[in-house]
Amino acid sequence: MTAAESTPTTVDEKFQISGITELTLLHYFQTLNAGKFEETAALFAEDGVMHPPFESGIVGRDAITRYLQQEAQNVKAYPREGVVETLEGEQIQFQVTGKAQTSWCGVNVLWTFILNQQKEILYTRIKLLASPKELLNLRR
Repeated sequence: MTAAESTPTTVDEKFQISGITELTLLHYFQTLNAGKFEETAALFAEDGVMHPPFESGIVGRDAITRYLQQEAQNVKAYPREGVVETLEGEQIQFQVTGKAQTSWCGVNVLWTFILNQQKEILYTRIKLLASPKELLNLRR
């Protein structure tokens, strides 16, 4: 299944990111917050990469699903705004800022996404926007 096949043609009208209308990204955050991690991973290209904080790149839909099931159970993402840039090779880069919330803390986040022509996620990096002291306080 490609991202285009798994991406709905509509999104929850209450869910909006200022500056972003790309359905793949809106669906990414909706499925992530709903705990539908297989649907989230299906938005990635077959060899897509997720690069979460404190981790090396996680490659492929199955590995991304497993990672999210282990690490994202109690995480909610609250993206606020984003910008879009066209890259070489007709890839599109999105940078989205917002907040991630767990049961024990909240932190500002920058998500960077690169999508291919098929609107599949080739790459995403999740960067915590916090001071070194704040990051030390987040360690488990």
